[in-house]
Amino acid sequence: MALRINDIAPDFTADTTQGSVSFHDWIGDGWAVLFSHPKDFTPVCTTELGTMAGYAPEFARRGVKIIGISVDPVSSHEKWKADIKTATGHEVHYPLIGDRDLKVAKLYDMLPAEAGDSSEGRTPADNATVRSVYVIGPDKKIKLILTYPMTTGRNFAEILRAIDSIQLTARHQVATPADWKQGDDVIITAAVSNEDAVKRFGAYETVLPYLRKTRQPQA
Repeated sequence: MALRINDIAPDFTADTTQGSVSFHDWIGDGWAVLFSHPKDFTPVCTTELGTMAGYAPEFARRGVKIIGISVDPVSSHEKWKADIKTATGHEVHYPLIGDRDLKVAKLYDMLPAEAGDSSEGRTPADNATVRSVYVIGPDKKIKLILTYPMTTGRNFAEILRAIDSIQLTARHQVATPADWKQGDDVIITAAVSNEDAVKRFGAYETVLPYLRKTRQPQA
């Protein structure tokens, strides 16, 4: 069954570059990003893992843990980490899941059930669909899914921007408009009456009867 936003993120236990991880326990009561890769020692993915390492403090500042997965064993990941540092200047300190039996890739609907049960002999093209990002909330529900083609590197600044929106809208009855970024005006949701909007947010602008904008709430 395909995963959708607000589904519970499938739990699993797997070996990583930081030992065995039980995914839901590892997430704890915070946020997490799981981002996947079709194979080790591939050019686009090498730049992505290094870029994510560079952004790691920004994710931590938002209370978000990061974990990568590649359809190869942990021993291969450890060797790959040296190439990632050479290419990007960043050391990977977050865990990388080894998925040599394709279990996690199938669990997250990135590979079909008939894909087999071993990463051995598989090419990046065989695993082309293992290119997804999942943002998972403290309730263990999936908040965002992004899937990229192999030839398009992911924009991790956009993932951070989306997390800022998701976390903000989880705390307040607001939504964020197109191209929103921290500090921009937000949209008051339809669940808030005009009277309550004044109590909650103070002044607001009615652009259309169904589109009311106000300053970004703090905290």
